[in-house]
Amino acid sequence: MTTETEEIARLRTELHQHNYRYYVLNAPVIGDQQFDEMMHRLQELEARHPECHDPNSPTQRVGSDLTHDFVTVAHKRPMLSLSNTYNQQEVSDFYERVKEGLHGEPFQLCCEMKFDGLSISLHYEKGKLVRAVTRGDGVQGDDVTENVRTIRSIPLVLPEETDYPEEFEIRGEVLMPFSSFEKLNRERAERGEPLFANPRNAASGTLKSKDSRVVAERQLDAYLYYLLGEDIPCHSHYENLQLARRWGFKVSDAMQLTDSLDEVFAYINHWNEARHSLPFATDGIVLKVNDLSQQRSLGLTAKSPRWAIAYKFQAEQVSTILREVTFQVGRTGVVTPVANMDPVLLAGTMVKRATLHNADVLEALDLHLGDHVLVEKGGEIIPKIVGVDQEFLTEERGPKVTFVTHCPECGTALVRNEEEAATYCPNDACKPQILGRIEHFISRKAMDISSLGPETVDKYFSDGLIHDVADLYALTLDKLCPPEVDLFGNPLPNNNRQEHLQQRNVLAGIEASKQVSFERVLFALGIRFVGEVAAKSLARNFRSVDALREASLEQLLEVNGIGLVIAQSVKRWFADEQNLQLIERLRGYGLQLALTDNELSLHSDKLAGQSVVISGVFAHHSRDEYKAMIEQHGGKNVGSISAKTSFVLAGANMGPAKLEKASKLGVKIVTEEEFLTMIL
Repeated sequence: MTTETEEIARLRTELHQHNYRYYVLNAPVIGDQQFDEMMHRLQELEARHPECHDPNSPTQRVGSDLTHDFVTVAHKRPMLSLSNTYNQQEVSDFYERVKEGLHGEPFQLCCEMKFDGLSISLHYEKGKLVRAVTRGDGVQGDDVTENVRTIRSIPLVLPEETDYPEEFEIRGEVLMPFSSFEKLNRERAERGEPLFANPRNAASGTLKSKDSRVVAERQLDAYLYYLLGEDIPCHSHYENLQLARRWGFKVSDAMQLTDSLDEVFAYINHWNEARHSLPFATDGIVLKVNDLSQQRSLGLTAKSPRWAIAYKFQAEQVSTILREVTFQVGRTGVVTPVANMDPVLLAGTMVKRATLHNADVLEALDLHLGDHVLVEKGGEIIPKIVGVDQEFLTEERGPKVTFVTHCPECGTALVRNEEEAATYCPNDACKPQILGRIEHFISRKAMDISSLGPETVDKYFSDGLIHDVADLYALTLDKLCPPEVDLFGNPLPNNNRQEHLQQRNVLAGIEASKQVSFERVLFALGIRFVGEVAAKSLARNFRSVDALREASLEQLLEVNGIGLVIAQSVKRWFADEQNLQLIERLRGYGLQLALTDNELSLHSDKLAGQSVVISGVFAHHSRDEYKAMIEQHGGKNVGSISAKTSFVLAGANMGPAKLEKASKLGVKIVTEEEFLTMIL
């Protein structure tokens, strides 16, 4: 009979294969439901067998909501940047330099897409991912292994039957596909948060998130493009990447070997147009000498290799007429100018609106109504105006566009803090802010009232049923829809009964939200700058809304991850009498405004003031579980050992470098069993 540990091994192998077929080959052989059933079974088995913990298990791809700091890691081999060129003459010059450097020896160039994302270095040992490091400054980067494990197109474990080296490094680019980027920005717009300008910024910000669960939700992708190591199987760059593809890595199908400059130009010209149909952003072509011995012969400069160059596409620009600039008000009161233009085709889509970001950007552009303006996307999805088209500029221009001084929605005078670029409407009663706060409150990561949506919230507000989040809890069926029967008890039309069913679902969702934890209630309140992670830290440290309200600025600043901006924002929020009244109304409706007794029982001060580094593999609990325990008992998780480290929680196979550093600094090493005794 198969043991449960054998079943764990089998499920892991099969799920890795299904991940590969779905996210790399785009050829799944099972449905989502069957995949989910296998994943749930594996999660159950792993929970019963903590001794089988594996950081590369498919279950680890969902990420953790525990915060972590990034450790700086030196690259084993420097990650040099490439020299850029913007015209074909410079490509010809590069070709001639290579020919001269190889003394006329025949050579091939490998042409590849230049992905517009974040460079990453992945290290594998014995077929398992052991470390993922960002490019950083080329000499050292941030260890983002925990976050990279959530990217489903990156293999965590390679198939045993393939012929990969014992140890190797493979480099590539972490990307955010257009579909994920658009979804993310829609969600941010609904919450009144600033939009990411382009997929590259979104990918970079996501990969550097301290919450790996956020990384998992944003569905990053990755393409790999360079294999390095002491025992690389082939002598050509192209062949090595074809092998890497067979090992399970996602390698672009757009790679092509060329034997002449004409073939290089044909490749460039083809992809200058065809790139617009790709599901991710590209900003150019990379040309690499294919033969590795020729690469070594050509060598490196101080900043870049002599055997490779990047040809950058010109950002596509179009000229159109600026007709109007409107101003939008977000949930937090931020006012954003938006250009409204004559529709024009740009990078395959019809564009008629473009964000102008803030007052400084608007002033720098010096726009006048009726101007012909230059709009571009380049690698970006959000259109932006980059300047006035000088070809059409005349002395007689329309009215100059200036930033409004009063809120376009409520007429309140706008304000701007010296240290910020944004301009705000300070009126909390401004309609877009009210609706934005309510929509944030009901969102999935906050109160999770999924039966409500923006359109319904807008209708309730327009009908005078709600004016703030507390009003949701005063809603009744009688207020929301007409009766099912008339005064004589006769049934009314079916549409009335259907309306009743829908509104009952809304009320059930509102009622269920009363059980949402204090951490999420605090996030749902929408205190400016207090995101999910900050809300969790504040809730765990102060344990109730009353204690948080009474906390001094100094006490707030003592909380891990809470800086001056967040602390001041919290103080301002609780200094507003209307917010205090809102809290009391929510308390009256039964919302969780403190950690429950059960939650409190899991917390103590046994590790108060102690900074703990976790290292190694553990038998009784996972690393994430130990991190949670450290926080629950007042400790602070840190990523690297320093003189301020209180102790290292060490499992099996603790890294020798960390062990040496701890010994040198006199930092105590605590075993798993000793730690569990400490928190009893």
